[in-house]
Amino acid sequence: MNKLFLKISIIMAALSVILGAFGAHALKDFLDERHLQIFETGVKYQFYHSLGMIIATILYKEFSNSSILWCCRLFLIGVILFSGSLFTLACFNGLYSWIGIVTPFGGLSFILGWMMLLKGVSR
Repeated sequence: MNKLFLKISIIMAALSVILGAFGAHALKDFLDERHLQIFETGVKYQFYHSLGMIIATILYKEFSNSSILWCCRLFLIGVILFSGSLFTLACFNGLYSWIGIVTPFGGLSFILGWMMLLKGVSR
């Protein structure tokens, strides 16, 4: 578990930097300011939770329990749902506006992930 989630979180962090640069340079000519901000929010939350997963995988060595495993799972689900839906909303300019309904579930996954991390280090 530890190495798999560590590798996934490092890849997600690297993708955050790539997507951030892509948004700042390539997308600025195609998206309006509002959609660029939506894209940037997705990048920020992906990066924050990539770092959170890195921390959780390091903590797993000291506090090996299923709560920390669930923290990592929930962070990954959150990135896919939250950031993924924001990237879709930003880049497809309303074409898939229905996907915005998914965004709060990603946010909830982030919150639950942090709560599971708290539970995991409290054992």
